[in-house]
Amino acid sequence: MTNINWSEEVQNRENEILTSTQEFLKIKSVLDETTVSEGAPFGEGIAQALKHLLHKGEQDGFTVKNVDGYAGHIELGQGEDVIGILCHIDVVPEGDGWSVDPYGGEIKDGKIYARGAIDDKGPTMAAYYAMKIVKDLGVPLNKRVRMIIGTDEESNWQCVDHYFKHEEMPKMGFAPDADFPIINAEKGIADFDLVQAPLKDASPSSVTLTALESGRRYNMVPDFAKAMLNVQEGAEDIQERFNSFLQGKQLQGKTSMDQKQLTLELQGVSAHGSVPEKGKNAGLLLNAFLQTIQLDEQGKQYVDFVNRYLVGDTVGQALEASYRDDITGDLTINVGILRYSQEEGGKLGLNTRYPVTADIDKIVDSIKSHSASFNMEIQNFSDSKPHHVDKNHPLIQTLQNVYTEQTGEEATLLAIGGGTYARALDAGVAFGPLFEGREELAHEKDEYMVVEDLLRATAIYAQAILELAK
Repeated sequence: MTNINWSEEVQNRENEILTSTQEFLKIKSVLDETTVSEGAPFGEGIAQALKHLLHKGEQDGFTVKNVDGYAGHIELGQGEDVIGILCHIDVVPEGDGWSVDPYGGEIKDGKIYARGAIDDKGPTMAAYYAMKIVKDLGVPLNKRVRMIIGTDEESNWQCVDHYFKHEEMPKMGFAPDADFPIINAEKGIADFDLVQAPLKDASPSSVTLTALESGRRYNMVPDFAKAMLNVQEGAEDIQERFNSFLQGKQLQGKTSMDQKQLTLELQGVSAHGSVPEKGKNAGLLLNAFLQTIQLDEQGKQYVDFVNRYLVGDTVGQALEASYRDDITGDLTINVGILRYSQEEGGKLGLNTRYPVTADIDKIVDSIKSHSASFNMEIQNFSDSKPHHVDKNHPLIQTLQNVYTEQTGEEATLLAIGGGTYARALDAGVAFGPLFEGREELAHEKDEYMVVEDLLRATAIYAQAILELAK
């Protein structure tokens, strides 16, 4: 290990690091299909963030490259082998209920607040300045260090797929996009839709479910849901029972009536799709109430399926899809998108995180068998296989030594349900930036990163870069 005082090097640049991080967080880098164009495959905001970071790298003397707007890289050093630092600059939508500007980058009480502060724009800046410190010190490197900047991590990973069709694969690397100490195992992630076809000649009812909408992304717990009902009689009773339901569940919501059209709205609590049990899924909660109403045949079929198999069950027991191993724990299911219309039927967007030893084909077969009797079928299936790096790999040994030297703590190995860019590498791990005991607010309102942790992570990454590349 080196004799460089990494914490001091970071402290000397603290103002610059924080100012640059705030500037970066102010760019709203959310997927926007309405502004897609050549060179901006995921919209203007994400393209602006990518150009901003690459321009900064060029100004600071790094070698930079924009790969068709899908991704980019910032490179340091010389040599045949490449050490990868895999970051992403796209963020999930901000959602509702923030107490601060979600794109303000405000610092208060020792925390920097913004969408992307912890996932993953704040950590990206920590890794960037770690590279800059190593560059400023002029220490000879025998390998190239390449920050690979992804732009579609929160959606479909088209960015890394495109990048690695055109650029070389690093020999090893890390993603600053999860927890410290080191995550060497990540669950598989299967996203798919359960689609209900419209029923022919469905039986009518005095209450018809005409529309339901909740959620924007597979990997987020929905924090808002709205249902619209055509009510021929009994509207006041439904409103009273809904208000009692909200009160009993300690939830916020409201009702409104326009002639025969009754609208029910409910607010939940968002969470990352890898930990659905930490949120309050607004869409599932609203379906739980809808089951208490005698609905039309098609609406009832949709609501009954949701309640029988998904409400109150985040581990797939009702679907006979549950699975657990000692490496990565339980399978989880997040219902991230709920849609229904009287004309088109229903859709459920599921985000399934399955353990490294699980057989995804058996899991899918079980879900299919239970869905079929409710006129539902699986569509738009995608699967990112589980990832696991052996504890004896040199990458892990090096990062463990760095972490222990800087923190004085044992660098234990962890497993997560979340998926990071580390799985894009044969030898890749997630390495910070969230320290043990810190609150996890990725994908939630008032997302923040503790300023002290941002600076500590920068020091750890700087030493790790040098040790891996020297």
